[in-house]
Amino acid sequence: MASQTPPPSAASPGAFCVKRPLMTLTQRADFLSAARAARVPTPAFLLQARQRPEGEAADAIRVGFTCSKKVGNAVARNRAKRRLREIARAVLPTEGKDGWDYVLIGRKDATATHDFQALKADLSRALRKVHR
Repeated sequence: MASQTPPPSAASPGAFCVKRPLMTLTQRADFLSAARAARVPTPAFLLQARQRPEGEAADAIRVGFTCSKKVGNAVARNRAKRRLREIARAVLPTEGKDGWDYVLIGRKDATATHDFQALKADLSRALRKVHR
């Protein structure tokens, strides 16, 4: 007989951690709006953040990723974007705010090689700066 693991109880660690849904930005207009908003540079990427106006849906965190050809060839750009997506998945659901758009822009020779824990710490620091 196969044993089943019980569902997490309210006393289990992480049970009170609020995970909000992440939506991906796909429209160019959303990227352009974020480009006109707050910017926070970090050693490995640039964070652009804007609070959406009241008329737009405010029930989720939206995030976009971009790496220009300055970052490198397609392999280097894709690796940089994969790392940016992963730090966004790890940090934004708990530290991001509903009703905000975030765009992470990769940097040449930094995003793909920077220490992963340092990337996550940089995103946390940048979010605190934006939300002050």
